[in-house]
Amino acid sequence: MSPFTGSAPRTPEWQHIRLTTDDSGVATVTLARPDKLNALTFGAYADLRDLLAELAREKSVRALVLAGEGRGFCSGGDVDEIIGATLAMDTSQLLDFNRMTGQVVRAIRECPFPVIAAVHGVAAGAGAVLALAADFRIADPSARFAFLFTRVGLSGGDMGAAYLLPRVVGLGHATRLLMLGDPVRATEAERIGLISELTDEGDAGRRAQELARRLAEGPSLAHAQTKALLTAELDMPLAASVELDAATQALLMNGEDYAEFHAAFTEKRPPKWQGR
Repeated sequence: MSPFTGSAPRTPEWQHIRLTTDDSGVATVTLARPDKLNALTFGAYADLRDLLAELAREKSVRALVLAGEGRGFCSGGDVDEIIGATLAMDTSQLLDFNRMTGQVVRAIRECPFPVIAAVHGVAAGAGAVLALAADFRIADPSARFAFLFTRVGLSGGDMGAAYLLPRVVGLGHATRLLMLGDPVRATEAERIGLISELTDEGDAGRRAQELARRLAEGPSLAHAQTKALLTAELDMPLAASVELDAATQALLMNGEDYAEFHAAFTEKRPPKWQGR
């Protein structure tokens, strides 16, 4: 995402999500409607889209944790505020809404810092896709994922799920999960590769923060480029991929972090990463 901005100022307050940051460069975005299992509204989608773009431009965030308050991660789109409202929309309005939800997923995949989803309880519908789009999914035993779109009469390929899920768990598992909408509990999610780490009960948030701090303390430019290549090369032939890898490495080899590693190795000390 481009660091250049126009006249719009930084958003001073987010109405539909809660943002906290710390001095280490870790941002935590919390879906904060615990009475509704953090069901998403039009405003929540828009805030997530715009927040990720702002954080990407500011370059102060080195890792981001996406979490849910209360009993679960996110139960998906609010039945009354979204599903009920969309029944009254025309095709043009529906297309605008569905494009917006996809823009949130693109923002998660394209932001230049790792995103860690801390999942406990339900991650259903759009909530499951938000977790899927993250670079890491840390879950505790209470976590259960459900891609419920066919259960409401819609395509299972919502918000990029039909693109991302086969690349994470394989086509066979993705077909089953998207076609049937059956819930996947944490142990099965770990078995099929849907989660990155299964923690002890109630420990997903703490482990996600630990991972975020580890990433934030590391070479952030190298992390950003690794994430960009993982996304870009999903659809590239090998020849294009190795050429892109070569160009990326040549640029990074001119960077300060690469030289700092050599100096630290020579001096037998930890590197002081600058993200440059």
